[in-house]
Amino acid sequence: MNTSSVACSQSCEESLRRYVHFASESCVQELLMSASNDCGDGWKILLTLDNGVEISKRRSGSLHIFRSRCLLRSVSPQQFITVANAIDAAKQWDPDLVDARYIKDVEDNLSIIRLKFGENSKALFRKREFIVYERRESMEDGTVVVAVASLPKEIAAGLLPKPNNAIRGLLVQSGWVVEKLDDLNSCLVTYVLQLDPAGWLPKCFVNRLNTKLVMIIENLTKLVQTTPP
Repeated sequence: MNTSSVACSQSCEESLRRYVHFASESCVQELLMSASNDCGDGWKILLTLDNGVEISKRRSGSLHIFRSRCLLRSVSPQQFITVANAIDAAKQWDPDLVDARYIKDVEDNLSIIRLKFGENSKALFRKREFIVYERRESMEDGTVVVAVASLPKEIAAGLLPKPNNAIRGLLVQSGWVVEKLDDLNSCLVTYVLQLDPAGWLPKCFVNRLNTKLVMIIENLTKLVQTTPP
C-alpha cells in the first residue's frame, strides 16, 4: 500500500471515529432524557402490563418513538447490563437472526455491529440488515447507558457493502438506561426504540409492531435469571 493510500485510510478511519463518537454521545443524552421524563415532553402512556412494564410512545415524524420501563426487584444493574446490548435485543426481536457480529471496535466502549435477519423472519425484519454502533457509558451516579443506532447509509456501505437480496433498515435510535437504586438487588430499566425497517411496509403497521418490540424487557429479565453468573 502506497503512502497516499495509507493516508486516505487513516483519514477515513478518523472521520468514522469522529462521526460515531459524536452521534453516539448525542444518542446517550437523548436516552437519558427519555428515561427521566414520565409523561412530560410528549410521552403518552399506552398500557401497563401485569408484570409492571409500562409502555409509552412519543410522536416523532411518521414513526413514533416507543419506550418501556420496568422496576426489576430481583435483578441487579450488573446482572441486567449483561443482556442490554444490540445482539441480545435483536434475538428477542426475531429469532431468525442469521448473522450478528462485531465488525470493528472504534473506541474501548464503542463498536460497530452487523445484524442480519433471514427469509423466515417476521415481515418487519424479513431479509433486512442493520449496521449499527453500540456505545456503553457509565455515569457518575452509577447509571449505565447503552446507545444503539444505525450508521448513515453511505458510511455503512463503505464498511460493508449491502447484499443485493437484502434491505438495509434504519434503527433511528434505541438503547437502555439501567439506573442504580438504593436496593443493590434492584434496578430501574428503560428501553427506547425508534425503528424504520425500510421497504414497502406502511408506517402505521410499523408503529404497531414497534410497540411489541419494546416489550422485550421481560424476556431479557428471564434470560438473566436463567444464566449462571
